[in-house]
Amino acid sequence: MVREVNDSTLFDIDSSLTTLAHELKSPLALIRQLSLLIDSDLDPVTLDRVASQLRFTSDRTLKLVSDLTRAARLEDAMFEMAPINPRRICDDVLYFMQPAYKLKGSSLKVDYSNQQKLIVANQELLSSIIYNFCDNALNYSSDDSPASLFIRSAEDSKVRIGVRDHGPCLPLSVWRDIKRHGQVLTPQPIQARPGSSGLGLYIISRFAQAMCGQLGAIRHRDGTTLYIDLPVSNQLSML
Repeated sequence: MVREVNDSTLFDIDSSLTTLAHELKSPLALIRQLSLLIDSDLDPVTLDRVASQLRFTSDRTLKLVSDLTRAARLEDAMFEMAPINPRRICDDVLYFMQPAYKLKGSSLKVDYSNQQKLIVANQELLSSIIYNFCDNALNYSSDDSPASLFIRSAEDSKVRIGVRDHGPCLPLSVWRDIKRHGQVLTPQPIQARPGSSGLGLYIISRFAQAMCGQLGAIRHRDGTTLYIDLPVSNQLSML
């Protein structure tokens, strides 16, 4: 049952624990499996690949826990809003994610459309949102159909930042939640996109709401675009 606490939509505690367990089970199992491989007699190239995957998986899991903690204290903490260069945030996330895409034999394209505008946002929350977009698209990208990270102008003096992937379409139920409410109301397994509990989408929808940003989704015949629209800053760009 959904409850209202501090004017924020939270999910039932039993449901939340089940969702969290589902989200953490896979990376923890992978970390254990990779750690066992390190004890084997591996050649240097394979050992380096296993170590890289182990580092990324552990960092990814820690990132999820950190985002959960941050989401839980949104009402209690002050998240400063300031003029931010979105390209720098995207470049930082790209630097962190590219090795993971390389490990999967895929890539993440970038399209900034010569975007020079500053936006009003919180650096930590925005970074988590873009990271989640890219991490989600990681499961649905390949050399033939790479995911695309973009920044472009949107309506009403806003800037749109998003990621386009080529996986299964976002389910209509989740898409309608985002269209109607600008957020995911409850984290739930997304059957059309295996491996997703919906927890990441729930978290970033709360982050977007905290920044007065508009979370959005576009369903394509061959994939999904997730994006956030944020207001342009009146401060001149320092680029």
